[in-house]
Amino acid sequence: MIGKSTASVIIRETCVAIWEVLHAAVMAQPHKEEWLKIADQFQQSCDFPNCVGAIDGKHIRIKKPIRSGSQYFNYKKKVFAVCDANYSFRYIDVGSYGGSSDSAVFGHSDFGQMLLNNTLDLPDNTTLPGTTSPAMPFVFVGDEAFALGEHLMRPYSSRGLSIARRVFNYQLTRARRVVECAFGILANKWRFLHTPIHLKLETAISAVKAACVLHNFVRERDGYNFEDSLSHSLESHLPSVVRGHRQGAAVREDFTAYFMSPHGALPWQLEAI
Repeated sequence: MIGKSTASVIIRETCVAIWEVLHAAVMAQPHKEEWLKIADQFQQSCDFPNCVGAIDGKHIRIKKPIRSGSQYFNYKKKVFAVCDANYSFRYIDVGSYGGSSDSAVFGHSDFGQMLLNNTLDLPDNTTLPGTTSPAMPFVFVGDEAFALGEHLMRPYSSRGLSIARRVFNYQLTRARRVVECAFGILANKWRFLHTPIHLKLETAISAVKAACVLHNFVRERDGYNFEDSLSHSLESHLPSVVRGHRQGAAVREDFTAYFMSPHGALPWQLEAI
């Protein structure tokens, strides 16, 4: 029988060790050639070319820290993640206040700063399959909570959409849903995420980070059952819509045109929307 404080130290040190040992092995930042492999996976499984990741933010519930005041009013913390088409996490940020928007968490994260400063080593622009122009950037896909950008696609607003824009939203959703599935697999494999985490804040963050690298470790070696991803307890939330900029809008229009072309259209897409 060990004391509570001893157990707490063991849990914290174990989670930190798991992260430190596995992070570089199973969640290292991709280089240019690996981004190209990720894009091929999205093209094959989701029919979305030049896509190198799906991004999303989820809430984890924690026991409210003592004397935390209004900063932890909703007893939640935010997990921001970038996922590939194989349901593995390529980047995570754990610990932002649960009240922070996905866009704010993304913008202040190391990943968001690297994307903004063009230091992610993304591949050079290239044409989409079957086309000769224009040369298109490689992009990440997210929901309405993220700002539109040259390398970040989000859906069109749902009001009064043309058929072409509805098709784009459908195609983007097919690619973006892999991160939803990844969160589902994570929560159902590491079931402490189904309930509020009764650990100190720093230990809770370390536990979530350890679960994410273990998720990747298991994915690489054992695969997964798709049924595991159909339900989970990481909480979704209504996104706060943010505006994008003109360069991103032009890229999105080019993708929209491609998905209506003979090279990019799916046989069932009009029925699906």
